[in-house]
Amino acid sequence: MGIYLVDVGAEAWFGEGEEGRAEIATGLNAELVRRGLPPYESVPVAAEFVRGSGQSFEEKMVPSMESFLALCQAQLSDAETELLCGWSVLVPVSLDEEIELPVESSYSESTVIAGAPQVLVIAEKLAAAVALPLSEVPEMCDNLELTGWFLDGAAKELSAAAPGPWSEDLDASFYVALYLRAAQHSLRRGCPMIYS
Repeated sequence: MGIYLVDVGAEAWFGEGEEGRAEIATGLNAELVRRGLPPYESVPVAAEFVRGSGQSFEEKMVPSMESFLALCQAQLSDAETELLCGWSVLVPVSLDEEIELPVESSYSESTVIAGAPQVLVIAEKLAAAVALPLSEVPEMCDNLELTGWFLDGAAKELSAAAPGPWSEDLDASFYVALYLRAAQHSLRRGCPMIYS
């Protein structure tokens, strides 16, 4: 149980039924066209799982978000915090403002769609603020690598060897890394990201 952040392949994105996101895909494209932007149709098919390949993304949101939200409040504007934390679908499309659709999502009665380029800028700002050791934090997050790195001891070991603002609150740093890697993955693969 728990909340996962995962990527979505073309089959599920355009699919009907319980696991399908066709209603969201259609609503998003209608709104993009209304804004004079091209529709988002180049969604890659789900990749076969290969550990460390960077072709899929799955992380579990285990730690408390309380200290992360406090970090956001200290480092970001209210609008930036809302953009970073308020979406239910992340797409690799540049959006000047979020798109809200009257479609039920996993944890809400509506769907809020944000652009990965905009979320990435905010996540990078937080990563710089806490001096996140990007060369050490897992980049390929296909099988809870990031979750494991923070929860299974590697982050604690590194924090002892190379302490910094990031190591003062590993729960907050986990979420900084999570949003950063999710936005990077969405842009690298060209795929949507959802909570599951």
